[in-house]
Amino acid sequence: MRNVLITGCSSGIGYCVAKGLRERGYQVYASARKQEDVERLEGEGFKTLQLDLADPESVQDAVYELMLRTNSELYAVFHNGAYGQAGALEDLSREALEKQFATNVFGWHQLTTMLMPIFRQRNEGRIIYNSSLLGYVALPFRGAYNASKYAIEGMADTLRLELADTDINVCLIEPGPIESRFRANALQSLKEQVSIDQSVHRLKYQGNIQRLEKEGPAAPFTLPPEAVLAKVILALESHHPKARYPVTVPAHLFWTLRRILPTKWLDKVLLRISNKENQ
Repeated sequence: MRNVLITGCSSGIGYCVAKGLRERGYQVYASARKQEDVERLEGEGFKTLQLDLADPESVQDAVYELMLRTNSELYAVFHNGAYGQAGALEDLSREALEKQFATNVFGWHQLTTMLMPIFRQRNEGRIIYNSSLLGYVALPFRGAYNASKYAIEGMADTLRLELADTDINVCLIEPGPIESRFRANALQSLKEQVSIDQSVHRLKYQGNIQRLEKEGPAAPFTLPPEAVLAKVILALESHHPKARYPVTVPAHLFWTLRRILPTKWLDKVLLRISNKENQ
């Protein structure tokens, strides 16, 4: 029974992957930021950790507890806990951007560096990052989230090279639209961090808000979180895992378009998508 740590398990992708891996026989340690979510996961029989990725002390405490409970034996970490800060870049303060990176990038990095001695001691393991198609193409009003995922892509690519002489594998999962609470959380962060009525983009924000408030899938080709679970299983169990696992038709499509289209043409495609969303 291999030990796997998963962050951001309160709902959506993290919860689905935690359940799916537990059913496959993995010893899953499911983490969540809020105590009530930790208690709910415990009630479902999960081994749990309370972990706030934006809080360095919380990350440190969670790793120490994990080491004690697993006797410093860990096969994999699935970095998933994150949120999307919506809003035009000119409307976001430095504080809002720092908060986005504290959870989506700095917390992941701290967790990786603290777990690395465990992986190196055994000279094996899987470090799996849940990125996004927005880690390689950009869309308006998602700049903070775009930047955080671009950073994760760069960190994962670098780490993969630095670990090339080991049996520690680094993989990126790159989902397109997935059914989750992501939009609801993005809407909350938008209202908290952006003065919408004072923005030059206030009319466009109306379309953004309608999209974020929409019940059910808000984009074509949206898949359930089980689609991500399938790729995580491949990243965990393949003898030679891939560096990248796109998920959903849009993720595959935009990976191809990014490579073959001139930047100006790709910008036109992305702007057309954004304008359609905001109608």
